[in-house]
Amino acid sequence: MKKLLILSLICLLAVAFTVSCKPKAKQVAPTPPPPQAKEQPKVEKVEPPATVKKPELGEEELFLSKSLEQINREKPLQMIHFDYDKFFIRDDAKSLLEGGAAWLKTFRTAKVLIEGHCDDRGTEDYNLALGEKRAKSTYDYLVSLGIPAERMKTISYGKSQPLDLGHDENAWQQNRRAQFLVIEK
Repeated sequence: MKKLLILSLICLLAVAFTVSCKPKAKQVAPTPPPPQAKEQPKVEKVEPPATVKKPELGEEELFLSKSLEQINREKPLQMIHFDYDKFFIRDDAKSLLEGGAAWLKTFRTAKVLIEGHCDDRGTEDYNLALGEKRAKSTYDYLVSLGIPAERMKTISYGKSQPLDLGHDENAWQQNRRAQFLVIEK
């Protein structure tokens, strides 16, 4: 009986071994469906992604984003010139001051310093007084154009800051001036 048991166990193992070693059936890919009338594929209109644009700065925002140094380099207010030993506003300077007033009206927070200058002829005291009169007449003209007085200050440099170091009429003409410095925005 022992032999029969061992023999049946061996047969059982052999059957189990042959079943496990049996090759697997090949998987066949499904056949494609028969071709039908080709339809044009639907092409959806794809819009390109919108580019993100930086918001454009308004004139006031652009002004406020600049430093005082940048603003003064741009010279938004043009210097004006004076005749020898005079401090009245010449006709050719009035249009320049009107342009400066328009700029000041656009940028209502800006404050300016009006500098009066002279040529190198005359004493220091005389030229300081004349430079002050030139700055003041420029100030008064801008006030007459509607610019609030509290937005402007004046100073006289007399003959201490010439633009042209020459000693001829052309150099002196360049030095007899009122010029502007934006001091607050």
